[in-house]
Order: sequence, then structure tokens, then C-alpha cells
Amino acid sequence: MNRSLLSPTVLVIFGAAGDLAWRKLIPALYCLSVEGWLPEKFAIVGVDRKEMTKEEFHGHLRTGVESFCRRKLDEASWSTFASFLTQYHCGDLGHPDTFGVLAKAIDDLRQAWGGSANPVFYLATSPTLIEPIATGLGKVGLGKSIPGSRIVVEKPFGRDLASAQALNRSLTEIFEEKQIFRIDHYLGKETVQNILALRFGNAWFEPIWDRRYIDYVQITVAETIGVEQRGGYYERAGALRDMVQNHLFQLLCTVAMEPPVSFEAEEVRNKKTDVLHAVRPVPTELVHRLAVRGQYGAGWVRGEHVPAYRSEPAVSLESKMETFVALKVFLDNWRWQDVPFYLRTGKRMAQHVSQVVISLRPVPHQAFPAIAVDQWHPNRMILNIQPQESILLSFQAKRPGPTIRLSPVDLRFSYREAFKAETPEAYETLLRDVILGDSTLFMRADQVEAAWSLVDPILQVWESNPPNDFPNYSAGSWGPEAAQVLIARDGRSWFENPEDGE
Repeated sequence: MNRSLLSPTVLVIFGAAGDLAWRKLIPALYCLSVEGWLPEKFAIVGVDRKEMTKEEFHGHLRTGVESFCRRKLDEASWSTFASFLTQYHCGDLGHPDTFGVLAKAIDDLRQAWGGSANPVFYLATSPTLIEPIATGLGKVGLGKSIPGSRIVVEKPFGRDLASAQALNRSLTEIFEEKQIFRIDHYLGKETVQNILALRFGNAWFEPIWDRRYIDYVQITVAETIGVEQRGGYYERAGALRDMVQNHLFQLLCTVAMEPPVSFEAEEVRNKKTDVLHAVRPVPTELVHRLAVRGQYGAGWVRGEHVPAYRSEPAVSLESKMETFVALKVFLDNWRWQDVPFYLRTGKRMAQHVSQVVISLRPVPHQAFPAIAVDQWHPNRMILNIQPQESILLSFQAKRPGPTIRLSPVDLRFSYREAFKAETPEAYETLLRDVILGDSTLFMRADQVEAAWSLVDPILQVWESNPPNDFPNYSAGSWGPEAAQVLIARDGRSWFENPEDGE
């Protein structure tokens, strides 16, 4: 990448003294700097309520790079990167004066650079501050009046369909839709992007990627950690809002979308939105059969005894909030009609693993004797997103010996082994795309609203019918028994491979 060809950019981080900037954003930007992906004319302006000097700001961010960056910090690279950390402003993120100071700072940088620069505003803040910050930017002329300006908004984007629609209306009064980057870090993961390469860059897979050959699909995003210090947030969100409405539905879209005509941003996003429009809404009367919720109790995770969700900081002792969700959904279209998609996510699970399992239909005629196929299982493709980035093809092969005995074997592709290189962190990919103005991996307003329209009926049923069995799964397990029942009704089971977790 020729850095001189990149447009001058001022990246303003609201919440620059917070945890997200410290753990994720600044380490990602440091890697981009080392690898030459940042413009020659680039400045990072931090804004937060916390009082600190520019030197204290630099020191704070340096410890984040040292602790969380995939690259080891060296003095020369840090010196170059620190030159981009031009300013830190302490101010109330909802007060007009803060935005006046910010507008002048950006204008000064633009003048120093010859009169042009793209201002990018990253809201690493509480969701409640999205609207006030956007409004403040609009009042000082930092919105749609500057064609190159962009605003980056973290999840959760609203609490339900109505609030998401209201937030979209507010943002589009100040910014054009093409200037709004709704970020979901899962879409920046290499393995998620490689699902598209696997499907549309190879002749092997697309011909069987439909209802004729695929029996069912499982998508699992499991975490061994609990809510840690985010109990207050989780009490307002829960797993359905926090994970399903965005992460799992975005994985579903990537797996199930139709082939795009091109990889232009709008074409790819159109195809993903089509998937959400095809998802069959869950009728109110069937929520109890198609959706399962759970909350973890105390238990053992990797040899350590951990507390129940209700014993976590800032969590109610009688909390009814779910930390686990399993869903069964269908897509009503030609490709996927009657193929079930099983989705599950949870905290304090047995393994830390994110994966997609695509299980093929049985062979149409079983010619081998029963003794030859006593270990038979369906052909599968397993897409491991984390922690091990890999793709497995599982099929039957004859075991050595004079008799015919079939056993399952795997063809395995590992990103680390194949490319002998570290994969970039998701935020590196996404921040680079924001700087370039490429919105392919970001959600559009209609995508967000389509996802909320699917989640809303489940939320309404659950909120009107509080659970009476929480906690209903032990930490360190694979979730509540009802999740096993959900899939067992169809004669299937969740895929659990102990070798693919941590």
C-alpha cells in the first residue's frame, strides 16, 4: 500500500480513555502503523471525560499496546505511532463546548495539511451517548456537510426494533447512510471473511451448498468467560440482544447468502439483507419450542470454581436475564427451504469456540454391510472461527485391513500452518476499512432493522413470561438441557469436539 495515496485522515475517538480504546482500538492502530496501512497525514484525537495530560494519555495507551497488541512494541515503531497521537481533550461528551473545541482542532489540522482531511468519529462509548454525540457533531458542521466524514458506532445498536429505527432516523439527519459505519467485530475476523472465499472462489462447494445436499447447519459462539465487569451492561442486554441479533445473524448471513455479482459493498450487503428477509419469523405461540434461554450457575471452568451469574458484580440476586440462547430458524427461499439452522451462544460454557458446522444429507443408498459402517456419521464441513482458525472436511474412509470397515477421517486446513503468518485482529481489518471508506463489512440500517424484527417477538414473549428455573445450567457445561432437547427432537445433536476448544 502506497501510504501517500491514502487520504489525510483525522481519527477522533470518543471514549479514548476507556477500555475499548485501550484493549482493542489503539493496539489495532499500532499494528496498522507498523505495517504501513495508515495515511502519511494521520492524526488521532482523543476525547473523554477523564482528566489527563497528553503525556499521561500516551503512557496509558502504550501500556495497552504492550499488554494486548499481537506485535511486540519496539521503540522506533512506537515513536512513529506516538507522533499520530496529536491531541487529547477532556470534556463532557454531551456538552456543546466540547464539539466547538473539536471542530477547531480538526480545522487546524486540515489547514496544516493543505486544507483537506477526512474526519472519522469513533464512538467507543456507552450506547446512550450515540445520539448526543452525533447531534453535537452536526451542530458544528462535522456531519454530512463534509463528504469524507464518517461515524463509527459500536453495538448494541438499539434495544429493539423501535429504538433501532429511532436511532437510524437520528443518525441519518446528520450523516448520509454511506457515512455511517455500524461495526460488528465478528465480520472482521479472517475466518468469517474466508467463508466467502471458500464458497465463491472454489468450484468444489457451491454446487452442493443448498437444500438438496445439506441436511442442517449449526452455528455456535461459546465463551468460557462470564460477564466479568460488564454485569451492569448485561443486565440491560442479555445474550439475545448482545450476541444473536448481531454476531450470530451475521454469521448466518455469510453462510446462507446468494453469490454476489461483485464484491462491491452494496452488492454484498444486499445479499446479506436478503437472507434476513428470508428468515421465517418465530410465531409467538412457538417461541417455547424454537427458542431456549438459560442462565449459568456456579461451576468449574478449566479447573477453577467460578460463581453463578447472580453472584457477579452489578447483577441482581434474582436476575431473570439470559446468558445462553439457542434457536432453530428456517429460511424461506429456494436454496434453503426446510433446512434447519441451529444457533446457540452462551457464557461460562465448556469451551471457548466459534464455529459453523454444515452437515450433509446421508448417501441415498447404503451399500455397505452394517458392520462396515458402525462408526458412520454424516459428511461435515466444520468452519472454526476461533480460537483455532481452520476448516475441516469430515468424510468416511476404509480402515486398513482385509475387511471393509469405514471410519470418519478429516481433511484439515489451518490458517496458521498454511500461511505461516499471524492473522490480523478483527479491529485491524475494520479500522483499515473505515479509513479507506469501504463499508462492505459494516451493517446497513435495513440489515440492523431486519435483525431486530426477528428478535423482537422472542424478546416480548420472554419478558412477559419470566423464567422460573434460573440458573438452569452449570458453569463449564454446554448449556441447559432444554437446548439438547431443542435439537434432539429432530434426531440430531450439537456438535462438540473437545480438540477444537481451548
